[in-house]
Amino acid sequence: MSVSVTCCLLEKTLNRDDALAIVHEYVKNENLVRHMLAVEAAMRFYAERFGEDPEKWSAAALLHDFDWEIHPTLEEHPQAGAPILRERGVPEEIVRAVLSHADHTGVPRETLLQKALFACDEITGLITAVALVRPSRSLMDLEVKSVKKKWKDKAFAAGANRDEIEQAAREFGIDLWEHAGNVITAMRRIAPELGLDGDSK
Repeated sequence: MSVSVTCCLLEKTLNRDDALAIVHEYVKNENLVRHMLAVEAAMRFYAERFGEDPEKWSAAALLHDFDWEIHPTLEEHPQAGAPILRERGVPEEIVRAVLSHADHTGVPRETLLQKALFACDEITGLITAVALVRPSRSLMDLEVKSVKKKWKDKAFAAGANRDEIEQAAREFGIDLWEHAGNVITAMRRIAPELGLDGDSK
């Protein structure tokens, strides 16, 4: 199928398979793919909770970091990736959600989709880090209290911006620790894909 035909199809709708195809084209790092899958799981959880379109929320989650490997600086990511998404016919609502997930772009978060993506991004990284240092290396026995304990240790997962995580939960209108519990629940659904089921090598 030609690129032009693909673009025309994507203009009509963008489902999970379309978004995943773009991810696999641009992302080779398995851990980055797992991050996007984790964010997707959390976004699907909230789409279901709020009666929103899970395919749209899934696509936004999968695409939010699709350009990180080709634009690995804040000067370029995600703003330099937006034209690529538009060329592929990705709906502007999703493009704007991708742009708004980073404060430095200056794109305001106004919709529930935008606020949800911001809220689900950083916290999945923290939860993954906590799960990986557990003896089980699993989400299945991970509780919020363990995340709280590691939260206080600023040296742990220092790359997880705690101020941003708190800000995102406030913008989303949900208690931080309720949010953490929801995200753990959501990520458990795909624990094997994330390598966090205790059985994965």
